[in-house]
Amino acid sequence: MPAAAAKPKPLPTQSTAKRPVLLDRPYAPVHKRPLPPGRPRAWYIAHNRRLKAMRLAIALLDYGVHRPEKASDAAIRDMAQLIGVHPPSGATCHMVRALMRS
Repeated sequence: MPAAAAKPKPLPTQSTAKRPVLLDRPYAPVHKRPLPPGRPRAWYIAHNRRLKAMRLAIALLDYGVHRPEKASDAAIRDMAQLIGVHPPSGATCHMVRALMRS
């Protein structure tokens, strides 16, 4: 048997996306799911703060703010108003900049 015939055929690559992902579209929030019940209130507060910080960091990056030092509290709050999110606190603004650093 020739060596080429014994070699297994590579599997086709598969995408995990259900539909094509367009990267040039403006920011649009994803569908929100309910949070799991039974956790302490502090967990929900921290979780929602992290989600808000991620949304704002993604929106700032899409808008062209790529450096954390360029993302002042005023710029972050303006972006929150632009995407329809309540104005973030100082702690959330700090978290947005930390996310942009990493």
